[in-house]
Amino acid sequence: MYGEILFGREIVNNKDLAMSGNSHKRNRPLEKGIPAFPHALICPLLLCLLTCGCGGNNASPSPVLLSEVTAEAGLVENQRPWPRGTYQIPEISVGGLGLFDSDGDGTPEIYQVRYPEPGASSEAAPNRLYRLARTGVYREVAAADGLDDPGYGNGVAVGDIDNDGDLDVYVTNIGKDGLYLNEGGVFTRAPAAALVSSDDWSSSASFLDYDRDGDLDLFVCHYLRDNSSRLCRTSLKEKRDYCGPDKFQGVRDSLYRNEGNGRFSNVTVEAGISRALPGFGVICFDLTGDGWVDIYVANDMKPNQLWVNRRDGTFTDEALERGLALNGAGKQEAGMGVALGDADGDGRLDLFITHLTDQTHTLYAAAETDSGLTYRDRSASSGIGAKTLPMTGWGCGFLDLENDGDLDLVIAHGRVARGPVSPAADCGTFWNDYAESNQLFLNRGNGKYSLEKNRAGRFSIHAEVSRGIAFADIDNDGDTDLLQSNLGEGLRLFRNEAQDTGNHWLRVRALIGLRDDLGALVTLKTGKRTLKRPVLSSFSFACASEASVHFGLEKNRSIDAITVRWSDGSIESFTADGVDRLLVLSKGEGARKN
Repeated sequence: MYGEILFGREIVNNKDLAMSGNSHKRNRPLEKGIPAFPHALICPLLLCLLTCGCGGNNASPSPVLLSEVTAEAGLVENQRPWPRGTYQIPEISVGGLGLFDSDGDGTPEIYQVRYPEPGASSEAAPNRLYRLARTGVYREVAAADGLDDPGYGNGVAVGDIDNDGDLDVYVTNIGKDGLYLNEGGVFTRAPAAALVSSDDWSSSASFLDYDRDGDLDLFVCHYLRDNSSRLCRTSLKEKRDYCGPDKFQGVRDSLYRNEGNGRFSNVTVEAGISRALPGFGVICFDLTGDGWVDIYVANDMKPNQLWVNRRDGTFTDEALERGLALNGAGKQEAGMGVALGDADGDGRLDLFITHLTDQTHTLYAAAETDSGLTYRDRSASSGIGAKTLPMTGWGCGFLDLENDGDLDLVIAHGRVARGPVSPAADCGTFWNDYAESNQLFLNRGNGKYSLEKNRAGRFSIHAEVSRGIAFADIDNDGDTDLLQSNLGEGLRLFRNEAQDTGNHWLRVRALIGLRDDLGALVTLKTGKRTLKRPVLSSFSFACASEASVHFGLEKNRSIDAITVRWSDGSIESFTADGVDRLLVLSKGEGARKN
């Protein structure tokens, strides 16, 4: 075990911990503790002034929960002013990214999905991969270790499609998508025959095991068919502006079944996936309560879809009857990003969807009924609705920022139509018309949220045209950090300061064989609280995040019980000794429950 410096803090690079990540070389999963670091901060003079305060043990905890560390992390080198837009809809509607462990060393890499500058759509824009160096600074990897997809990039999904312990990567493009196979941290593009994708605009994607055969299938959202000849103007018909989705033809989403040996077959039609709607965000999880993985798609200015798994390889859309197609007023909205989590602490997972200006972002609270789970719009009563009415939201996610057991909410914003210029905008004359500030909502209990500005730090100070947010514990200190993408290929990295609260935590990986069991549900009991977290990598907007789940434990130092409902519906209970650590749970090693 040896120490390194990451953005002014000491971190631990534990080789045993790396083996409990994606590496397929281990004999069995390991449990390893990860030290808490408030007593062991390393404060070189400059970084101390910037990030630590040099207060030692006498320093009072910072009230800011998110500290920007973009410059310290070395992520400003490739950022530059973005040319004026040309009012083509692709240039305003992309921006996914990835934060995942591509080489199995236990530390997530940054994967930047890129796209050409406005007016240069024919030029290649190879994607970039950044790896954390021993100095604690991210360095670009040559040729992105094979992930330098050259297309007009929109998003990314990750999952282990061949069950070898390595994360494989699917890149969504405007045009042909790319499937990349991981061979020990180096990637090879799968041959075209392995997965015959369309030439349509792909937005978000997610891996899932919908047929319970033990390997990961793939669902891809398609947005629309672009028409560069379309011209649109502001409501006053004074200035040209970006067209909305109603001016274009929607595209049906795609479902691909994993046939083994790295090959997929398109089963969209036979699975019953129908209707050509402009899909943006996707969540693949059991949303009806029957134990089978369903597919939820957030559509832009069209009803959302809940493709309910009928357990025979087919799906039926039950979004309307389960309360997820429209908002509480019965209106369709412009769905962008989507997140899943137990917002009100009642043991059921709720859905959150981001929307356009003049439409509140929507929180759908789950409820038990005789027909399984249904959902009701609780945006107003949660305190989120009115505060998001002026905003246009994209990437989003539930996370426990304070390690207090309650799920907070972060949202990236940026308009797609002209609006008042914010005093905080600094994106250039053209893009300032589209710039907005991000939002952080802290959970106050019982599903009530408050908008935080001061404690959000620079996360909510900037006014930019932001799109994706990806999540991972970058510095292995027991809290969830954020990576944000901005239009113009800008990145911002935010470090979570939850360790300053002194609360305890537990990270859990749920493995089936050598891979994360996407679609599993982990339930933890500690003290008087029962916490539930879904195992997901694809959520937010066109992003891929770390699939481990995170539990904030407040002051609790022990775990009373932990169970996993695997994606195949089986349930096992496990013991967990100690907190403030990564716990790896493998299917078949727990006590089976009926």
